[in-house]
Amino acid sequence: MEARERIQELTELLTQANYRYYVLDDPSMPDFEYDRLLRELEELESANPHLALPDSPTQRVGGEALSKFEKVTHPVPLMSLQDVFSPEELGEFLEKTLESYPDSEFSIEPKIDGLSVALEYENGRFVRGATRGDGQVGEDVTENLKTIRSIPMMLEGAPERLIVRGEVFMPKKSFEALNERQEAEGKPLFANPRNAAAGSLRQLDPKIAAKRGLDIYIFNIQLAEGVEFSTHEQTLEYLRRLHFKVIPFALKSKVQDVIDHVLSINETRDQLSCDIDGAVIKVNDLSQREKMGATAKFPRWAAAYKYPPEIKPTVVEDIVVQVGRTGVLTPKAVVKPVRLAGTTVTNATLHNQDFISQRDIRIGDTVRIRKAGEIIPEILDVDLSKRPTDAKPYQLPSVCPVCGARTCRDADGAFTRCTGAECPAQLSRNIAHFVSRDAMDIEGLGSAIVETLIEKGFVRSPADIYYLTLEQMKSLWQKGDTAAKKLLASIEQSKQQDVSRLIYALGIRQVGAKTGKVLAAAFGSLDALMEADVEALTQISDVGEVTAQSIADWFTQSQSRHMIQQLREAGVNFDSKRVISDTRFAGMTFVLTGALQKFTREEATEKIELFGGKASGSVSKKTTYVVVGENAGSKERKARELGIPILSEDDFLNMIQ
Repeated sequence: MEARERIQELTELLTQANYRYYVLDDPSMPDFEYDRLLRELEELESANPHLALPDSPTQRVGGEALSKFEKVTHPVPLMSLQDVFSPEELGEFLEKTLESYPDSEFSIEPKIDGLSVALEYENGRFVRGATRGDGQVGEDVTENLKTIRSIPMMLEGAPERLIVRGEVFMPKKSFEALNERQEAEGKPLFANPRNAAAGSLRQLDPKIAAKRGLDIYIFNIQLAEGVEFSTHEQTLEYLRRLHFKVIPFALKSKVQDVIDHVLSINETRDQLSCDIDGAVIKVNDLSQREKMGATAKFPRWAAAYKYPPEIKPTVVEDIVVQVGRTGVLTPKAVVKPVRLAGTTVTNATLHNQDFISQRDIRIGDTVRIRKAGEIIPEILDVDLSKRPTDAKPYQLPSVCPVCGARTCRDADGAFTRCTGAECPAQLSRNIAHFVSRDAMDIEGLGSAIVETLIEKGFVRSPADIYYLTLEQMKSLWQKGDTAAKKLLASIEQSKQQDVSRLIYALGIRQVGAKTGKVLAAAFGSLDALMEADVEALTQISDVGEVTAQSIADWFTQSQSRHMIQQLREAGVNFDSKRVISDTRFAGMTFVLTGALQKFTREEATEKIELFGGKASGSVSKKTTYVVVGENAGSKERKARELGIPILSEDDFLNMIQ
C-alpha cells in the first residue's frame, strides 16, 4: 500500500478510535494497538511530511510554543447568564417566562465549572478556537484546543461555516494526577480543577496543555450557515451527530419539575467525572428565545442556578506532616470525621506554613471545612470561641520527620523542605535524577528497576548504585545474566563522567545542569567546590547568593558528606575535564535551530560551553548568533527580524576550529 493511502487509512482509523474512546466512552481497540498504529502514522508522516493531513491524530501532542496569544473578535458574542441562588428565585424566573409563553419547555443542563470557548469550523475543518474573554473579544488558543481529543478536527456533513460553544474542563482524575505530578516535582498544587483547566488552556506551549488531560462539553451552536432549527434540543442532537461531546440535558415544562431536577443534579454531583457549580436552565423553543431577547449583559431566556458550597464544622484532632519525593513537607489536618459533598472527610490539606499561620489553625480548634472545587477538603476558618485554652500555635518541624535531617524554607517560595541527601522519602526521585541523561547518564536504569532496587533494600542512597553486585542485579530478571551485566557495565562506565554531571546529579537546590558545568569549570574538582564558602561561590558567573547559600548548606549536611564519601570510595570521578582555558565565546549566547547534520544538539552545546559561551533555547535581543540547520523555522525568522547574525554549520565549525 502506498504511503498516501496508508496515512489516510490510519488517520481515519485513529480518528474513529478517538471518538469512541473520548466521546462515547466505548473503546474500539486496546491502548497498545492504538499506540502501535499512532507510532506507525508518526513514522509515515515523518518520512513523508507533505502527505500529513491537517486532521491527523498526531497533531494532538501539541505544536510549537507561542510567544503570545492573538486576540479574536467573536462573530457571535459569548454572553454570560443571570444567576439565581435559591429555588424561590428560580421559580420566579420560570413563572415569569410561563406568563408570556405558557407552553414553554425548559432544557436543564449541568453547569460545568471550566473555561468557556468558541470552536470555529470552515467546510467541516476546525480552523480556530478562542476563549470567551469579555464575550466580545477572546484569545486564540487553537493549538491548545487541538490537544483535547474529544474535539473533532473534521466534521462530515457540516455547514460551510459552523461556530459552537463549549466548556473546557479538567476531569477529576486528570486533576488528581496533575497535582500528584506537581507535588512530586515540588511545584505548587492547583486549588481546584477550574483553575487547573484555565491555566492549562492558556499555556503558551501546547505540549504542556497536551499533558494535562483536558476535556470539553459542547452546549450551544453560535452560528450554523444554511442550517435551521426550531428547538435547542434539535441543535444538541445535530451536534451529537457531528460527533461532538454534547452536554447531557433533560427537558421539563412544569415549574416544580424543573426545580426538582435542578436540585437532583446537586445531590449526585459528587458522582460526576467533572466538577460543576450549578445548573443551566434554558427555554427550548428558539423562536421564543428570539422574542424574549436579551439585556446588555445576558439573555432573558436562560438562567444559571448556582449551588452553594457545602460547609460544615469539625475539630482538628491532629496535624501530621508528609514528606514528598522532592523533600517538601506538606502538613495535613486530621479532623473528626464529617460528611461533606457526598463523602466522609477525615483530613484536610493545610498547604504550607503560611496557610496555617494566616488562619492560625491549631490542634484542638473547631473549624469550618469545605471541599475546594468539590474535591480537596480545605479549612476555611477557625471558631475562636471554641478554642481550647491549651491550644498552641503550630510550626512545621525543624527536622525531617522521616530522616531527621534539618529542614529549611525555600528562599523563593512558601515551601519547607528536608535537606537530607539520603532521605528515604526522596530516595526514588533522587536516584531517578542521579541516573538521568543530563546527570550520570546511566542507561537502562529506569524508574521500574529503581523502585525494585528500593523495595528489595539494595539501595538506600544514590551512591549505593555503585555497590550493586551481579547476584543482586540478576535477581531483577528471571533470565537476567546478560541484562544484569550490561546494566552493571553502564554503571561502571558512569564513574568516568565529568564532575560537572556529578555536581548536577547530587540534586542540590538551585543547581541545574548548566550551573554544574559552570561550577566544575571554575573549581576544577568536587573537593574544591566542597571547601568553597558563600563568598567564593558568589564570585562565579551565574551563581547568585541564594544558589551559593544552597550549595554551601548542602555540603555541611552529614547525609551529604556520607554520600560523597561513598562515591569517593566507589571510584567516581571528582575532577573536571572541562576547565575553560579558551574563552573565545565568553559573553556570547548561541541559539541552535533546525536539524544539524555535523553535530548533535548536545555536541554543539558542549562546544559552545567549552569556550565559555551559553546555549539558549529561545531567540531574543541578547542572542549573539543563531546556528541554523535544515528545516529551521520560527527561530530563524525571529533572528532575521531582530537583525541577529545567522551562522551555517560550516560557519560555526570554522569558529570552533
